[in-house]
Amino acid sequence: MPSQEKKTWAKLKVGLLATAALIIFAVLVFVLTSSRGLFKSRTELFTYMDDSAAVALGAPVRLNGIDVGRISAVNLSGSAEPNRVVKVTLEINDEFLAAIPVDSQATIAAENLLGTKYINIKKGHSPMVVAKGAEIKSLDTREFDDVVQQGYSALSALDGILKKVDGIIDSIQVGKGTIGKLLSDDQLYNRAMNIATEVQKLTETLNSDKGTLGKLMHDPALYDDIHGTVTRVNTLVDDLQKGEGTAGKLLKDPSLYNDTRATIADVRKLLAGINSGDGDIGKLIKSDELHQELKATMGRLDTILDKVNSGQGTLGQLLVNPSLYETLDGTTKEMHGLMKDFRANPKKFLYIKLGLF
Repeated sequence: MPSQEKKTWAKLKVGLLATAALIIFAVLVFVLTSSRGLFKSRTELFTYMDDSAAVALGAPVRLNGIDVGRISAVNLSGSAEPNRVVKVTLEINDEFLAAIPVDSQATIAAENLLGTKYINIKKGHSPMVVAKGAEIKSLDTREFDDVVQQGYSALSALDGILKKVDGIIDSIQVGKGTIGKLLSDDQLYNRAMNIATEVQKLTETLNSDKGTLGKLMHDPALYDDIHGTVTRVNTLVDDLQKGEGTAGKLLKDPSLYNDTRATIADVRKLLAGINSGDGDIGKLIKSDELHQELKATMGRLDTILDKVNSGQGTLGQLLVNPSLYETLDGTTKEMHGLMKDFRANPKKFLYIKLGLF
């Protein structure tokens, strides 16, 4: 059996190995989870802000977007001056200290609207760099708060839109509305399929030489006729442009244009003369005296017609007295008979007597 000393030594070796394993494990965890190197030295810098904007301890510190350290402390400065209420301690890796000019500015930034906030240092242009324990000026954090607030507003609006979209999708799924019926109504689907079938048949008909449309698309004779018609139309247009024929002369002959223009001018003069009362037509339209005379003549004509209609005078008797009409008719007939007998036997009516004294 092993002695007591050997047992104790074995336990001691196991304890030493376990301790070493724990130390190695802790170092590995620190190296893997911390942005700070195991043997890297850091320098503290300070910046003052009006609001921390909930920036957390251990958050990254970046120089123009490149990690150069971390935030080691966020405390109240005890000052009431604007933009100096909160003191933020920055641990910067010494290797990046020479890359930060004294006129650089620190500001709070975020990877996205809901991402982790960090301190971003905007590199300045001064040839002098910051010293250990120096202060870096900060930008006003109120602009960042406004951006965050706008982001929250945008998220709220987006949330409302998503709720509305979700409601629309629910309505579509239960078959409400036009789109819902399109998706869930079997009868409408069958109608759509029937329409698609009819369209396919129509397409097949068009692709064949059957039917009116099919012949229009496949009959070469119809193409030749249309081509000939277009050719004749082009010839006609060419003739018109050359001034040939009546229509061409109407379009191209300047003398016809001048004659038409002169005619229009004469018509305008004639109309102007008529409107001014010149000439017979102008007097007929404009003269009050002629109007009165025509009015009086029409009045006398109306009087004569009234008398004729009432049987006064010869014309009136002719219109209303049947006996006078019959007498005139009989006289006319006798005159016709007398003229007929005279033409037939003129000697009967002519007698010449010669005598000597």
